[in-house]
Amino acid sequence: MRLIDGRNFFLALLLLNLCAAPCFVAQAAPDAAYQSKRQNAADLFDRGKRLEALPLLEELVKADPKDDEMLVALAASLVEHAATLQDEEAAGKERLRARDVLNKAWELGNTSPLAMNLMQLLRQLPASGAIKFSDDPRVEQAMRAGEAAFSRRDFAEALKNYAKALELEPTNYSAALFTANAHDRRNEFKKAAEWYRRAIQLDPNVETAYRYYADMLAKEGAMGEARAMLILAAVAEPYNRIVWRELRAWATITGTHINEVYIGVPGEQKDPLTPHADQPSPGVSAVWQAYHKVRAAWRKGDEFKNRFPEEKEYRHSLPEESEALTAAAKVLEGTKGDKNTAELTAGNQALGLLLDLHRADLIEPYVLFSLGDAGIARDYAAYRARSRNKLEEYLDKFVVPVVR
Repeated sequence: MRLIDGRNFFLALLLLNLCAAPCFVAQAAPDAAYQSKRQNAADLFDRGKRLEALPLLEELVKADPKDDEMLVALAASLVEHAATLQDEEAAGKERLRARDVLNKAWELGNTSPLAMNLMQLLRQLPASGAIKFSDDPRVEQAMRAGEAAFSRRDFAEALKNYAKALELEPTNYSAALFTANAHDRRNEFKKAAEWYRRAIQLDPNVETAYRYYADMLAKEGAMGEARAMLILAAVAEPYNRIVWRELRAWATITGTHINEVYIGVPGEQKDPLTPHADQPSPGVSAVWQAYHKVRAAWRKGDEFKNRFPEEKEYRHSLPEESEALTAAAKVLEGTKGDKNTAELTAGNQALGLLLDLHRADLIEPYVLFSLGDAGIARDYAAYRARSRNKLEEYLDKFVVPVVR
């Protein structure tokens, strides 16, 4: 839950580039005193002094309940304040209140990156609003004390408590991650890097340590290394929207953009013998007929049952989509020599992309990242376990541009 309060270099830097983090815009309020107090709160929030900003934000939101930017800032500050409360029930209520406040900002149309990240994380809270770090009460107590100290910006005290938690439970991912982040906040980048790597080793399939590490690398100006770390974050959790918001923020900062890789497969031709004005050439039709033939066999035949005998109902799957696209690519590749293939792909972006993915042996990663519906997503973990390098290669070559 560390990122829940918006401590995020990329998003902060992106917003600073656009205006003033987190993009507070002066309101046309009739009261000059309100504007002055608002600016003071925004300055404190921008400098990470959320606890100091909190009482001002409470006053501002009471005075103007429709100031959506102050509502978002208040929600983030309430989450920070919750970490300082020793009574977990009270802390949970504070987080739930933060969610209610954020919902009001959302209803007013605030969909800023900070609001979206907060909304994603706050919606995952249990009914009590509680956050649990460990089943061991001693570890839980140390972590809560560490988080309270972190929120007060007492990083030395936070590190002592995280160290105690790790002594009791060396495999605690949050303790390792927060240790890294505390060193990061103290500008002890070498120590922070060591602890980010330790957190990654403890659980390589959680995106947070990669992303925090990328934040720190970017602060040091190592944008290429930050790119590599964000690719690893996306491989760890490809369906986590926070990762992609961060990647897009990185692309904005570096003057690039994240490529939207997608093959637009045309629908199945119902009556291929009847000519239509928009009917594709015979060569193109043959390519997509091969695709639809494989899909039909999976849906209507026994292929799914044979490949997934433990599943009772059909679902769209990675092998189905990959085999269909591969069949189409093989037809395309074998169309009467290279010249004809070149002619077909020259004026058809979808066919060109299909051929490039096939020749790079990256159709499966493409399916998982670009076509990852609920069915296909169920195949991701198993594929990642056996072919993590392919996922990284796909993002590197096709999705995330290299910084020049």
